[in-house]
Amino acid sequence: MSFAAFAAEQLLFTPTAAAVDAASVVFAFPNEYSIGITSLGYQVIWARLAQRPDLQVSRLFTDIHESLPTKPELLGFSVSWELDYINILRLLESLHIPLRASQRGEAHPLVFGGGPVLTANPEPFADFFDVVLLGDGETLLDDFINTYQAVRTTNRTAQLRSLAQVPGVYIPSLYTITYRDLDGPIACIQPIDNAIPAQVHKQTYRGNVLSASTVVTEKAAWENIFMVEVVRSCPEMCRFCLASYLTLPFRTASLEGSLIPAVESGLAVTHRLGLLGASVTQHPEFEDLLDYLNQSKYDSVRFSMASVRTNTVNQKLAETLVKHDTRSITIAIESGSERVRQIVNKKLQNDEIIQAAVNAQAGGLSALKLYGMAGVPGEEMDDLAQTIAIIKAIKQAAPGLRLTLGCSTFVPKAHTPFQWFGVNPQAQKRLKYLQKQLRPQGIDFRPESYNWSVIQALISRGDRRLSTLLELVRHYGDTLGSYRRAFKELRSQLPPLEFYVHADWPTDQILPWEHLQGPLPKTTLLKHLASATEHFSNSHSRDSLTEAKGALVP
Repeated sequence: MSFAAFAAEQLLFTPTAAAVDAASVVFAFPNEYSIGITSLGYQVIWARLAQRPDLQVSRLFTDIHESLPTKPELLGFSVSWELDYINILRLLESLHIPLRASQRGEAHPLVFGGGPVLTANPEPFADFFDVVLLGDGETLLDDFINTYQAVRTTNRTAQLRSLAQVPGVYIPSLYTITYRDLDGPIACIQPIDNAIPAQVHKQTYRGNVLSASTVVTEKAAWENIFMVEVVRSCPEMCRFCLASYLTLPFRTASLEGSLIPAVESGLAVTHRLGLLGASVTQHPEFEDLLDYLNQSKYDSVRFSMASVRTNTVNQKLAETLVKHDTRSITIAIESGSERVRQIVNKKLQNDEIIQAAVNAQAGGLSALKLYGMAGVPGEEMDDLAQTIAIIKAIKQAAPGLRLTLGCSTFVPKAHTPFQWFGVNPQAQKRLKYLQKQLRPQGIDFRPESYNWSVIQALISRGDRRLSTLLELVRHYGDTLGSYRRAFKELRSQLPPLEFYVHADWPTDQILPWEHLQGPLPKTTLLKHLASATEHFSNSHSRDSLTEAKGALVP
């Protein structure tokens, strides 16, 4: 263990001295320090905990940790990536805490978790957590801690039952899941008694003061970066997009009340700025923010931003990025096919994509990164040909602009209209087809691993039966082969891989997260789904699977 990483930190908040009777909390990120400390969500929640006098907080990462209490009362995890669950199990073992909540007693801490992975679908991990926090931490975290403090001296059962009454606080052990059969779909989800809410509603913060870094350090994966959240959610609502649907409504940070004060405090200690959000350039005062950053006093600042909406890439934006030492910009096009973009609700025309490249080059940028997707529901081979065509058109319109196409496999996500679709088993072949066609054209084609996308889909759509499988994978080793081995061992005890990953689920099938209410009701998601399938081709089929649209009819 090394304390050099902690010594390099520049704090942008003042921790509060803990009271004598403060509750001891270990707040963990299930990955290395350099990755965890670059997570804005982890930073913000840690600072909020550390500013409460009724808590004594220690941080824990997979490689280093602060001084830990011998018997913590609370152990929290910030979970940003599905496959980090392996590290959660490892950290629990290292602290001599039983992996399953049902095996913990009065001497063990309450294990809680939050973050986008758990808010979307906590069910594969439900047996490992005593408490899951669903939604935004701005108010949810304090509500959780305040309630815990009120029942701190009661027994574990009383604590959990009291916490279950807090909006956004989900206690998995207080809900019973039954199945039609051992390897079939869910039959029923219900609370253990009438005192427990039948539905847990995600808690949403609706203010206009959004998050900003609470620490800057050279040890972060993005060295010495100060991050500020410009927008939250996305108004485009692409039908596959968890970041859009799960975090609705679209919220923007106040320019004068949030963004500028945050930027000023951050740039007092560093010269690297990150503007975060799913659709940063759609902030209504984004041009004013650019003007502010273009002041001569910030000439030495290097700033970058997340993926931007394609039709907002103008020459001014490109010139500003170049001035601040950024040489590339990233846009998500999803597909070169306008029909596929209609299916996913990507409101974008081909000429806008080409114009964005022209503007980027005119403004001095040397590279353009594009994001695409293979295996989108309703996609046909001709749609992939159109993706190749648009890349060639960009190359012709902006010669010399270095082009990169990152391409992922469609993965269904909870609380989106595409949650009922499975992964297209032909996606891997389609990625290879794109690679074969684009690389000879001088395009830097970067496909994401299809096999790991399958595992991501397994966890994204999983239910509680997967907890046993995940423990086996942890035992066998974190490899693709371990998942195959675990499924083989558990045959007839849970559905096969295809059920979770590739099957198109009927819309009347009970979803693993049916009792966890996201921003939009199921009826609204079904309307969005119907709008998508209107654009399916009459000849569309899913190879070895049932025709997609037909499978979605109850």
